[in-house]
Amino acid sequence: MSRKPKKGYFVRGQFVAEGSELDIQLKAELKGTPDASRTDLKRESDELQDLGKELLTLRTDLFETVGLPDKLVDALAEAKRITNFEGKRRQMQYVGKLMRKLEPELVQAARQALQEQHKGSASEKLSLHLAEHWRDRLIADDEALAPWMAEHPDTDTQQLRALIRQARKDAPEGKVANVQASQGLAPRKGRAYRELFQLVREHLGGAAGADEMPEDEDEDDDDDEAHDE
Repeated sequence: MSRKPKKGYFVRGQFVAEGSELDIQLKAELKGTPDASRTDLKRESDELQDLGKELLTLRTDLFETVGLPDKLVDALAEAKRITNFEGKRRQMQYVGKLMRKLEPELVQAARQALQEQHKGSASEKLSLHLAEHWRDRLIADDEALAPWMAEHPDTDTQQLRALIRQARKDAPEGKVANVQASQGLAPRKGRAYRELFQLVREHLGGAAGADEMPEDEDEDDDDDEAHDE
């Protein structure tokens, strides 16, 4: 018994069976609304809405360099003010709608501003880690002083030596350190430890503020204040 021939047609010498994926794709393209295009548009729309959310975190100086339209600037400012979840969600939908109307040049400028901010954050973290490394090395090893002074000859040697000596003196020893470790507590650090970090940080090219301190050092500040009281 012969098989019933499949229904279909040929396109550029290739047989396309009716109902096949290729058949559906070709028919969609003929209608001018291919599924692939709809997917691309949806992805682009989502990306622009996400970009709008990221703009809420952009630093003021970088935000101003982008040159966004006033309507979008106002919409973003309003989104920052709204605390209600549903209200913020609707406002961000409106922001997304405005983002989709932006010229490609402005979209690119917004992305570049966010990239610049991200680079700054990564650079700041690297700088903090380097300062921590030098602080710990100077405290742990007398021989670290020479290479530090070679790289930073303008450092006040007397002040640096005094801070290193005091930081070593303040460090918990033996039983105290073991008890703190067993209790899951970070070892207590004295004021000299923090001042040494600040000194190193400044010479490495950064201003060490309280918000830049590692978490364990912030806790020590609180402990010192409580102790002083």
